Amino acid sequence: MRVFITGATGVLGRRLVEQLTTHGHDVVGLVRDADGEAAVADRGGTPRYGDVLEPDSLDAAMDDGTEVVIHAATAIPASTKPSEEEWAHNDRVRTEGAKNVLSTLPDSVGHVLVPSVVWLARQPDGAAFDETAERHPDRATRSAAELEDLLLDRAAESTFEAAILRCGFFYAPDARDTLTWGKQLLEGDLPIVGGGLLGRRDAELSLVHAVDAARAFVAAIEQEATGSYHIVDDEPVTPATLFTAFAERLDAPEPGRIPGWLARFFIGKIAAETMTHPMPTTNEKATRELGWEPAYPTYREGLDQIIDQWERDGTLAELRSDTPVEAVPSVEPTVSTS
Repeated sequence: MRVFITGATGVLGRRLVEQLTTHGHDVVGLVRDADGEAAVADRGGTPRYGDVLEPDSLDAAMDDGTEVVIHAATAIPASTKPSEEEWAHNDRVRTEGAKNVLSTLPDSVGHVLVPSVVWLARQPDGAAFDETAERHPDRATRSAAELEDLLLDRAAESTFEAAILRCGFFYAPDARDTLTWGKQLLEGDLPIVGGGLLGRRDAELSLVHAVDAARAFVAAIEQEATGSYHIVDDEPVTPATLFTAFAERLDAPEPGRIPGWLARFFIGKIAAETMTHPMPTTNEKATRELGWEPAYPTYREGLDQIIDQWERDGTLAELRSDTPVEAVPSVEPTVSTS
């Protein structure tokens, strides 16, 4: 099939281009600069210049004959404590960008997919949840809820089918957060953020390796899937378990602890709440209906792959030095509007 991807240069987008072309699909990726052009072309896709906030550029980039569209562009803030302006820009890219994309669709498009996030539906009491659970959007996930509603409303009045893949928290060798965690663990500067007065209450979080997220999109396209799916590892993990295991693999100091109420002063309310509010969910529906299973079923295999790649490509040596390491934007946590 002919697939058009926004956000094609992010952690998810690059893997989407690579895996879809490997599966024999014809992929066009939206880019905004020469680096993005190379990233898409090197993975077998066709780069086209444009911006989701500029509708005319989408008209020029999206061919008649396009059958599938994936709107993966976001602008998740990169700063430690993002401002309201940064979140507002992300909202524009995600929702206004989606409106522009949907308004530009040629008649040939029969399937539109978007990534969302599972913690949009985490429950106030910390209970496990699935795709049928009531959503509870906050400042960080409000635009994800708006995107889901927008896509389903447009699909109901159009001829295309819609699929929403809610992903767990991304981790990958080139993901911004993963690189930051690795650097900070090596420097002994990444505490475990826990709930409660003393930070001793751990929250179960649902993660997904970016490779597995991209594989889920390929499966959803090839199965012509509709509706919502949770794309996560086979088991949730607490920050304490994750960061301790990561530190062991890095031969770094064991991380200490800090309560969430105190962490807010250093990393902001949204990041602190992400780490202290449980989001345990399951991939059972995706496994059953899409035939998808994660290649990295738990954080253990995922961390092993990350360390192995870091050793092979020199990233680990850079992390151990004072050399800044360049991160690729991810989707939840992409700073790309292409």
